[in-house]
Amino acid sequence: MIDEHIRYVKKIDIVSICEIYNYYVENTNVSFEEKRISENEMERRIRGVCQLYPWIVYEQDEKVLGYAYISKWKERSAYRFTAEDTVYVKNDAIRRGIGKALLKNLIEKTYKKDIHVLMAVIALPNENSIKLHESFRFKKAAHFSKVGYKNDEWLDVGYWEMQIDKKE
Repeated sequence: MIDEHIRYVKKIDIVSICEIYNYYVENTNVSFEEKRISENEMERRIRGVCQLYPWIVYEQDEKVLGYAYISKWKERSAYRFTAEDTVYVKNDAIRRGIGKALLKNLIEKTYKKDIHVLMAVIALPNENSIKLHESFRFKKAAHFSKVGYKNDEWLDVGYWEMQIDKKE
């Protein structure tokens, strides 16, 4: 079963998480970051997220093949019931169901939090991320044109949202 490979992040995962993320930073427009993230910076980010929300990894054969987490949507207090999801899968492990397993697990964890809306912020184009989120009933809520600039091109961003139905 694929879910048995998912667990909460540990400090030993930082190197693998950096490798996964930095591939996308350096080789794609999926992330709007333009410089590699250090292990110290990633550790700081993980600690910050884990103060409020879950950060999970997908591990198989003692290798981290993906990770996902929930973070604050915006800082203002009225946004406290809205969160943003992030999912990254190792570039050579996509289309194996890892992203779907991570997002499913992450959504299940939102039921234990006080989250009413889960947002996905997707750099466009990104059909894999769009299909992943729409398979979980995320609906496109906004499209912003040319709001990022990376690799000598203007980039669009789309927002997808999912209302969280609390399970009784």
